[in-house]
Amino acid sequence: MSTTVRNVRPRTPMDRDRKTALVAGVLYLITFAGSLPALPLYHDILHDHRYILGNASGTGVRVSALLELICALAGIGTAVVLFRVVKRYSEALALGFIAARVFEAAMIGVGVISVLSIVTLQHDSAGGSAADANSLVTAGRSLVALHDWTFLLGPGFMPAVSALCLGTVLYRSRLVPRVIPMLGLIGAPLLAASGVATLFGGYDQLSAMGAAAGFPIAAWELSLGVWLVVKGFKPTAIAASADPSTVGDREAELTPAVA
Repeated sequence: MSTTVRNVRPRTPMDRDRKTALVAGVLYLITFAGSLPALPLYHDILHDHRYILGNASGTGVRVSALLELICALAGIGTAVVLFRVVKRYSEALALGFIAARVFEAAMIGVGVISVLSIVTLQHDSAGGSAADANSLVTAGRSLVALHDWTFLLGPGFMPAVSALCLGTVLYRSRLVPRVIPMLGLIGAPLLAASGVATLFGGYDQLSAMGAAAGFPIAAWELSLGVWLVVKGFKPTAIAASADPSTVGDREAELTPAVA
């Protein structure tokens, strides 16, 4: 009777890093794809002042709310999944990336609660008096205003912070082609400046100017997601990060020089 000895190859760090890149890339694509239908589905509830008095179906709003929650959780997931790799180069930037994603998700969550509250009020207000109608319209507009501000402070600002934290590490480490994080590093100040302009009434967040300012960040997140799914991290950069002798060099690269 013969026995066969099966050689089991141990899982290498490179295998784990490839899986990390794949999961992070899928999560990035989920955040990108899930955010596209949200605003169109919200259009009536955000722009029709008397929506709360009508009998429109709230299904589209509920679907959009679910998509936003998925995007928020996927956004946190990108930072959590990438933390193990990013902290090899800068733990401070890795933590900053997580903090930005968590804050963005919190703002999205508050915005979702505001629009779902409008749906609830609409459902419960059937047959009310004229005085009740006026109060409902005021309440509805207040909830819309809350959504608009959370949309600005969350998705309107925080992707710029995320891009600065993650883009800096990816650019200097060469874990992905530099043109990808360059999109994020260019787009971050544009998005932040656009957010400030919107904050002080310069133009609407969803105007042509706002869309143009947000385009580089959208391109950065989409291209990063596609690259991580298809290619993953560059093997040479991963190998260099695993070399203990390069730790000091990596920290020096990511630390601003002091004159």
